[in-house]
Amino acid sequence: METSSDRPGGSRRPWWGRLAAAVVVVVVLIALVARFGLVPGFDGLFGQKTRDRSGPALLKSIQDMDRYEAAVGNFQVVVDLEKDAAFLPDAIRGTRTLYVGAGTVGGYVDLGGLGERNVSVNDDRTKATLRLPHAVLGTAALDPNRSYAVSKQRGLLDRIGDLFSDNPAGEQAVQKLAVQHISEAARDSGLAERAEKNTTAMLEGLLRSLGFREVTVSYG
Repeated sequence: METSSDRPGGSRRPWWGRLAAAVVVVVVLIALVARFGLVPGFDGLFGQKTRDRSGPALLKSIQDMDRYEAAVGNFQVVVDLEKDAAFLPDAIRGTRTLYVGAGTVGGYVDLGGLGERNVSVNDDRTKATLRLPHAVLGTAALDPNRSYAVSKQRGLLDRIGDLFSDNPAGEQAVQKLAVQHISEAARDSGLAERAEKNTTAMLEGLLRSLGFREVTVSYG
């Protein structure tokens, strides 16, 4: 019986070449099953275990605070971020993420730069006048325990790219948008004015407890 190796010009792939090709196919199938759950019941088999091998946190510095945190606003925003390819359908290339971002923004009055020109007291120490800088808003901080992705839609090429990515389906873009929208909402919420009102109430109570009968606090 004539084989391909016996025929003129015929060749047979070496056994190690066939083995390597089979290994590649098996690895790709396992990766697809593990990533996309193509076969029901295999999630547990190919699931990952999480172990925290982090070292202890190191104290780098301590900074004294010269501001009075007078108010904190809690915000929530739904971010709908879609990225499309110019000449490809969404099923091939494109992403859409629906993300709920929850975070806080603090309003504070900076008291670190106050001097004698900012405070005046009458001779019998019954009247005090304070002029403070306007309250400002801190940076919006997302709460990871209350922020989450509702849905993620990715095209075929994006899913394949995630197989070789160090950060598959990263959420940095929607998180940045959530912080931006929360910061904008905080500026329009009257949080800074609330911080000034609370600071005034705090200082009036403090100075009256020290014997001052008339306390005036202004901002600017």
